[in-house]
Amino acid sequence: MIALPAKRDWLFSARTFAAAMLALYIALALGLPRPSWAMGTVYIVSHPLIGATRSKAVYRVFGTLLGAAAAVCVVPPLANQPVLLSLVVALWSGALLYLSMLDHTPRHYLLRLPAYTMPLIALSAVYAPENVFDIAVARSEEIVLGIVCASVAAALVLPTRVSAVLSPRVDGWLKDAAAWATDTLGSDPQPPSTGRNRLAADLLAFDQLLTHLSYDATSRNAERTAGELRARMSMLPPLLSSLSDLLAELRKTPQGPSPELIQLMESVSAWLAYPADNPWFLSQARALRRQLDAPPPPDGGWPSLLESTVRMRLKSLVNLWQDCLTLRALISRGLPLWDWKPAYRRWEVGVKARHYDYGLLGFAAGTAALGIFLGCLAWIALGWQDGANAVILGTIACCLFGSMDEPAPMLRTLFIVNTVCTMLAGLLLFAVLPAVHEFEMLALCLAPPFLLGGALMNQARFGPVAMLLVVFTANLIGLQQSYNADFQSFLNSNLAGAAGILFALVWTLTTRPFGAELTLRRLIRSNWRDLAHNAAGRHGGDYARLTALMLDRLSLLAPRLAADGADPSAGFRELRVGFSALDLQRDEHRLAGAAHQAVDAALQGVSEHFRACADADRYLDAPDALLGRLDAAIALTLADPAPAAREARNALVEMRVSLFPDAEGCQPASTVPGAQP
Repeated sequence: MIALPAKRDWLFSARTFAAAMLALYIALALGLPRPSWAMGTVYIVSHPLIGATRSKAVYRVFGTLLGAAAAVCVVPPLANQPVLLSLVVALWSGALLYLSMLDHTPRHYLLRLPAYTMPLIALSAVYAPENVFDIAVARSEEIVLGIVCASVAAALVLPTRVSAVLSPRVDGWLKDAAAWATDTLGSDPQPPSTGRNRLAADLLAFDQLLTHLSYDATSRNAERTAGELRARMSMLPPLLSSLSDLLAELRKTPQGPSPELIQLMESVSAWLAYPADNPWFLSQARALRRQLDAPPPPDGGWPSLLESTVRMRLKSLVNLWQDCLTLRALISRGLPLWDWKPAYRRWEVGVKARHYDYGLLGFAAGTAALGIFLGCLAWIALGWQDGANAVILGTIACCLFGSMDEPAPMLRTLFIVNTVCTMLAGLLLFAVLPAVHEFEMLALCLAPPFLLGGALMNQARFGPVAMLLVVFTANLIGLQQSYNADFQSFLNSNLAGAAGILFALVWTLTTRPFGAELTLRRLIRSNWRDLAHNAAGRHGGDYARLTALMLDRLSLLAPRLAADGADPSAGFRELRVGFSALDLQRDEHRLAGAAHQAVDAALQGVSEHFRACADADRYLDAPDALLGRLDAAIALTLADPAPAAREARNALVEMRVSLFPDAEGCQPASTVPGAQP
């Protein structure tokens, strides 16, 4: 069922349309050559959140100026060398596209925009290179005018702060996490829900808000607080996944969880429902930590080992949850972090590290650059007067969607949108506007399509298409001070644009036929290689960076696995193995000789297993030899009463459950004769 735009969508649309008409009016009054650019820019920059509008405005201003300056620099000396100019344009677009893909936040627009702004200005001036500076200045003025109008409207008319929507987003995320925890800790565990599967993916949307938050004038305190909150939120999905599997393994044992552990889980589950302002929230958290610190009965059996590990993970859950709710309360009150002391301190969080598939990004940017260059050569060979429009639209298409795993569907959509916009613009330009003689009547004629398009821009299902519709229609109308539309020129120009988009689609289908499958396979293979690398100990002790990198890769992997129909929990399991390996790398050096050697042998076995998976390009069942190494290491750590041995033992148990979910329970006493708890 299609949801109709809500009241806030219509209000946003009315505000944006008013800003667009203001920009159009000023552009016409100033005699700018393409006033419709100012109008279209308003729709590109506008966002319901004032911080997002400001950030997009800043990126677009600097991106436009960078692209315009590059065009002014390259056109005059290369105007008489079209092939060389085409090569420079293609290399510029490909290089800027590649650099923009190295940023996963909205800041990438700062480089993505000049990637197609320079060709847009340069190719428009190729037949009159002496005018390139005037064209660059005019385009910059039109775009800056649209940005100013959009920013003023956002600040004066019903401004919505990023911080105002941040808390509800966090509440929704934490609600899903709490539901997962409650289902896991309950006596009747529930099957995975869609809520828990989207937790990692939703962190990406949270990152986008954090980028815009720095441009929200009232959110200086919230920016750092939100960063700390996001880091702890990212630790919750793998932790909850670990608890789910550990408790499932414990429930398979004949005696199951002990009554004491069941009572503890019920207490933790009830405490998760406490709000941060509850007077018992902090005192109950301290009480739970004391109870979880008490060791389970030391009989050395498999159920006892599982209970010990569950207790450790429950304590981490309590600490992380306390931090999340405390930080959430600080954000809602606008308070700084001065007096806040984190409860979770096992690993340093908040370090930023990103996963980049440099090879695939380079291939995407390279194919886009080659396609632009071939389009230019075809234009030169054909001597097509309107061929510049084809290359420009093709370049814009390649730059807008080149970073996607599978750009072909969006290119098809763009082709359809361009066709619809051409017909709509033609209707307005040749059937409606000839009878319009006043600006007020012009605004009235433009209102129906643009108000509807603006109202749909904020809906996830229609947003991208609605944005393209309003921006393309605004530019295709090409409003100027006096009506001088020519049907033949309009038709030739738009046919050329459609041909450029069609060429980009065919070129993409030819050079990138593998779709999202290749990206998913390479992402999984990178995960395996990192796990092998980390388990082998070749990381220089940079645990915080490795933790952030694995979490970032999980946020990229989870939505792709879900879209591919695979179980996203596989990504959680491998992340838990990585965390356990990091725990063991830290703890093994504090163990006695035999235990140290056994843990090192187990880690080397983990490294060999994931290296074999990466070499085979598919997941392989972990070998029985690795199971034996893990059991031997568990038995030897039982003989050591030191805290480091207990922590290492818990990590080994968690790794065993993750890698061998169907194996029989570990019998430490039989693995190493004489080993006693």
